[in-house]
Amino acid sequence: PAAPAGPRREQEELDDSSLTPTSVNYHFTRQCNYKCGFCFHTAKTSFVLPLEEAKRGLKMLKEAGMEKINFSGGEPFLQDRGEFVGQLVQFCKQELKLPSVSIVSNGSLIRERWFKKYGEYLDILAISCDSFDENVNVLIGRGQGKKNHVENLHKLRQWCRDYAVAFKINSVINRFNVEEDMNEQIKALYPVRWKVFQCLLIEGENTGEDALREAEKFVISDEDFEQFLERHKDVSCLVPESNQKMRDSYLILDEYMRFLNCRNGRKEPSKSILDVGVEAAIKFSGFDEMMFLKRGGKYVWSKADMKLDW
Repeated sequence: PAAPAGPRREQEELDDSSLTPTSVNYHFTRQCNYKCGFCFHTAKTSFVLPLEEAKRGLKMLKEAGMEKINFSGGEPFLQDRGEFVGQLVQFCKQELKLPSVSIVSNGSLIRERWFKKYGEYLDILAISCDSFDENVNVLIGRGQGKKNHVENLHKLRQWCRDYAVAFKINSVINRFNVEEDMNEQIKALYPVRWKVFQCLLIEGENTGEDALREAEKFVISDEDFEQFLERHKDVSCLVPESNQKMRDSYLILDEYMRFLNCRNGRKEPSKSILDVGVEAAIKFSGFDEMMFLKRGGKYVWSKADMKLDW
């Protein structure tokens, strides 16, 4: 009876080795100047790879089939006042010739001079904004001092137009903003995509004993999330991401270039691609390629291919 196990096991290994890192999210820093209560990638270390090592890893990913890189954090613009991410963006577009290079940022540290220097190499800038009510942003922890997050969003929107960068908005739907009606504001900002995430618990990051955040008070039910989506169904650029869709459908690289496996509700790291190569590391990523495609993870992501009305 044990005989059939052999081919089946080979098949499983075969499936694993065929994983292509088409779209990768590289969280190169965990440091951030905001303190969002539900953050699921928190400042557990202050480590950032040297620039040349990061470039070496990115080249390996390109050789393994990467088409899209998304730089994230923490806050990507904290490191060397945005120079670090700027140089990585330029390298990925100019040297590696990746079809899509994007950044997710809270937007608070981006200056126009950055766009002047690096804007041409960036396809998409995604700004996180969870509410158009400044008091709610403060409650969530998305803010710093006297800066107005929403005003800043409009300024960044204009710079994206001026420097031909596709503009995207990411919102995490949680206990404090689930009743909000964002239809008018989103339509006025006119992003190419509005990613709407259901607040997600990750053990050791935003829930559990060794976590830096307690996100339990932010969590909403699937039904609450569906009601929010229903209220915004006329927003054509809306891309919803429930917990189920989100959990295993992202390839996440941490600050050491290790793939993070979220299958067990925690983030379990592989070995670094810099040490063992992409193929060996990606087997431990828990990546669900079918769910990635099902959630619409592959879309028109090069600004050259977007018919954008800047």
